[in-house]
Amino acid sequence: MKALVYRGPEQLSYQDVPDARPQHGEELVRISHVGICGSDMHAFLGHDERRPAPLILGHEAAGVVVGGGNDGQRVTINPLVSCLNCEVCRSGRENLCAERQIISMPPREGAFAELVAMPRSNLVAVPDDIPLRKAALAEPVACGWHASRLARRVLDESVSAPVALVLGGGAIGVGAALSLKAQGIGNVTVLETSSLRRDYLSTRLDVPVIGLEDLGDEACFDIIIDGVGYVSTRQSATRLTKPGGVIAHIGLGENEGGLDVRRMTLQEVTFIGTYTYTQEDFRQTAAAIFEGALGKLDWTEERSLSEGAQAFVDIRSGQTAAPKIILVPETSSEP
Repeated sequence: MKALVYRGPEQLSYQDVPDARPQHGEELVRISHVGICGSDMHAFLGHDERRPAPLILGHEAAGVVVGGGNDGQRVTINPLVSCLNCEVCRSGRENLCAERQIISMPPREGAFAELVAMPRSNLVAVPDDIPLRKAALAEPVACGWHASRLARRVLDESVSAPVALVLGGGAIGVGAALSLKAQGIGNVTVLETSSLRRDYLSTRLDVPVIGLEDLGDEACFDIIIDGVGYVSTRQSATRLTKPGGVIAHIGLGENEGGLDVRRMTLQEVTFIGTYTYTQEDFRQTAAAIFEGALGKLDWTEERSLSEGAQAFVDIRSGQTAAPKIILVPETSSEP
């Protein structure tokens, strides 16, 4: 099969590799669409020791089952593989499993390829009327769905009309904003510093998209979701959260700095670190996509998998307005 292989810092090769082979309890999926994630970019730049070269990256995917009793079934892929037997898995928190694996990280190759093998329990069937390019967005949006659910659960129930801010207009931030709306938060704003992306999103989202110059300094948000994770975004989050408010932190941009712990303590601001999603979060996100609860999902750009290396270069240089580039293998059933 053909795959886009990470060969080292800033090196991607579109090449032949051995076909993926399903193990017991797994299905073989022919990839139709696969998105480029910020973690893929992190690895591409050589900044992720968890993803050593050579490796097939990519984990935001949808496709069609090949062979077996489910041959031809259209599916979206939950790339997080958990043991399903430990205490946290049994409690429905599979994302915290000590044995968790994710495709695009050893020992599992990723989905920037024509084929990938996945456990059956990680596949969610996609209705025939839903384009697989939309179904491939279930993974990045599920991250925001999970963070939104946790933030809403922690926020005091006396807050009758929460006001939310999402930091970052990438796919994680956009997914978080759409998830907040779908989960009943009516007042949601997205902060995006790139004017190119801000202009693009302003025509595609039904939430306000603002720049830094529009933000102000008043602590006026009950919920802030940081989809970026830099010192500057954490500084903004701790400054702008109301007393008793909640910060849900998804982004992994920088490891340290930015939190005003004194203010968080004196104002009882809750900080939640959030990682991926549970299986139920993923299923709920997929259902929301199928029901149209997350809007048109028309904020993506498609390119062929063979052009994937150039897509990474364009993303790094800030030349892409769309929050998400989706790669389409030449063997896709829905080119």
